[in-house]
Amino acid sequence: MTYPTISHFIENLTGLFIPLPIQTFGLFIVLAFLTGRYFIKAQFLRLESLGFLKEVKIPKDTKTTNIVLDYLFNGLISFLLGYKVIYIVQNYKLFSESPQKILLSSDGSIVLGLVFLIINIAYIYSFYKKEPTIENNTILPSDLSWNFLFVAGISGIIGAKLFTILEDIDYLLANPFSAIFSFSGLTFYGGLIGGTICVILYAKKYKINIAHLADSFAPALILAYGIGRMGCHFSGDGDWGIASNMANKPVFFPEWLWGYSFPHNVIQAGEYIEGCIGRYCYELPSPVYPTSLYEAIFGVIAFLFLWKIKDYIRIPGVLFCIYLVLNGMERFTIEIVRITEEYNILGLELTQAQVIGFTITIIGLSGIMYLQKNHHESIKE
Repeated sequence: MTYPTISHFIENLTGLFIPLPIQTFGLFIVLAFLTGRYFIKAQFLRLESLGFLKEVKIPKDTKTTNIVLDYLFNGLISFLLGYKVIYIVQNYKLFSESPQKILLSSDGSIVLGLVFLIINIAYIYSFYKKEPTIENNTILPSDLSWNFLFVAGISGIIGAKLFTILEDIDYLLANPFSAIFSFSGLTFYGGLIGGTICVILYAKKYKINIAHLADSFAPALILAYGIGRMGCHFSGDGDWGIASNMANKPVFFPEWLWGYSFPHNVIQAGEYIEGCIGRYCYELPSPVYPTSLYEAIFGVIAFLFLWKIKDYIRIPGVLFCIYLVLNGMERFTIEIVRITEEYNILGLELTQAQVIGFTITIIGLSGIMYLQKNHHESIKE
């Protein structure tokens, strides 16, 4: 079953429709981040206990920077909260159906926004005034797990959105606001590249070993990817494959795993469902391969594999390289049955994701061979 919002899921379980401003895909993205953070910190703690990650020095300007960012970030959030709160209450029905339309509109109360801002600034000021002046010059990497998650999350979303926009310039030109600010359309490899670059820069600030850092992220990344794909599947966000031939379905495959029509999908694609009442009343005219579900299953299995072998890998960076190989091979393969534009590259019809997936697989394999060669040479010396 497809659930555009959590309200639809609750209705399916209880028969009661409770209007909540929580979209299914968004909920799974939050779950992906929280789960990823849990396993990233678990990896940090493991490597710290083994002595591979040690305390790092806190840069001198960090406290001042954090205070400034605290004022800016919390001040902005408090102003927006005050600015929107009355408008949300007055238009709750629309807010529950499409939160982004309310949040991204210009309607609100500037006066209430300023009141919330002043109260929050006063609270932050009193907090820092009472804070002990004892300076701690070092910190464990595990204590930075939330910081890494925040950096990876923000930069990953920006990178994912940027790649999506570049994939469909025509849509950007026709619908610039929707293309930039909608919560749909997030390209995984854009997020991976954007997040990787910013996380490396942040790690360099604290002089944390990049190879150990990458190994800490590897299992969490593949699991978060799988959870995110669950969100794609259960919301019906358009991330599905080509039409499936039900006549070729293996006997041991349930029908919904071979071909699915995504009834009540969140993007309202397909044909109208007779007798349906409400906004999400469409389903695809014929079953398609539920590729997002395949990727979700792969993500969980790959996570269990990486989590199992992590204790047996002694060369820093190899675990992350294995992750790259698994991810690249999976994406190259799944693209065979996905609906994606193909390009003629050296006589081969390949999608953008297949080209990137193939490249990442080669990088992963090359990385494993390079790291093993360096490790053996260091032993000989």
